[in-house]
Amino acid sequence: MNISIHTTVLPHVDPEESLGFWRDILGFEVRSDVGSGTMRWIVVGPADQPGTSILLAPPTADPGITDDERHVITEMMAKGTYGWLQLATEDLDGVFRELQTRGAEVVQEPTEQPYGVRDCAFRDPAGNLIRLQELR
Repeated sequence: MNISIHTTVLPHVDPEESLGFWRDILGFEVRSDVGSGTMRWIVVGPADQPGTSILLAPPTADPGITDDERHVITEMMAKGTYGWLQLATEDLDGVFRELQTRGAEVVQEPTEQPYGVRDCAFRDPAGNLIRLQELR
């Protein structure tokens, strides 16, 4: 059986701010951008990995979500505990410096973790935690 990851979903609050982070800071390409206002669904991904994408979606657009659930989602996003993603690079220190220079919000500088990886962390404009792990 051959299964691959095609798309993962992260929430956004402000599509323009999200584009600024994913396109301008991380350097991902925009593959699609549909909708209007805050009700936009934006697909981004690394240019050299056309089969892997991130869908940036309005988190409370689902009509099946209750008002109480919308409130919880909004609170969790504000705290940065709703969505997260782990990325990887061979040059953790170099990429960290570049992202920091481009204005990414640093959560954690490169650190050797007790669970055997070296990584750092940033936050996107919606509060999503983006961990960047060093490939070894």
